[in-house]
Amino acid sequence: YASLICDGLHVDAINLRIAFKAKGRDRLMLVTDAMPTAASGISTFELSGRTIVLHEGRLTGPDGTLAGAHLTMIGAVQNAVAFMGVSLLDALIMASRTPAHFLGLEHSHGRIKPGFQADYVAFNDDFLVTDTWIGGDHQRH
Repeated sequence: YASLICDGLHVDAINLRIAFKAKGRDRLMLVTDAMPTAASGISTFELSGRTIVLHEGRLTGPDGTLAGAHLTMIGAVQNAVAFMGVSLLDALIMASRTPAHFLGLEHSHGRIKPGFQADYVAFNDDFLVTDTWIGGDHQRH
């Protein structure tokens, strides 16, 4: 298994495509390394005593080095389709079924199937999350 932060900053699009060809959707996982800016309106935060700043989608520390990702999972799925050239189905498998299998949870998570954990996300054609279900409990966004 291998995991990728598919934000266009951590790994170049060419390398993302190579990774997909080498591993495929059943061995490649999308991860976010999401920092607090990914799910909030903030643009700066402290991390281990360092101020991290968001500028043009890039999180950097005081010395300018990359300091995590400003990336949600739906963003990773969208980027996988755009940067890797994979199908939406392949991207969704890399975001759900493959990580569940890697974690040994393939019999309870990662699929829409009777008896499986009811954690789902609905999104529109613009990759905007519209609804979530956590443990079967619905939240409209």
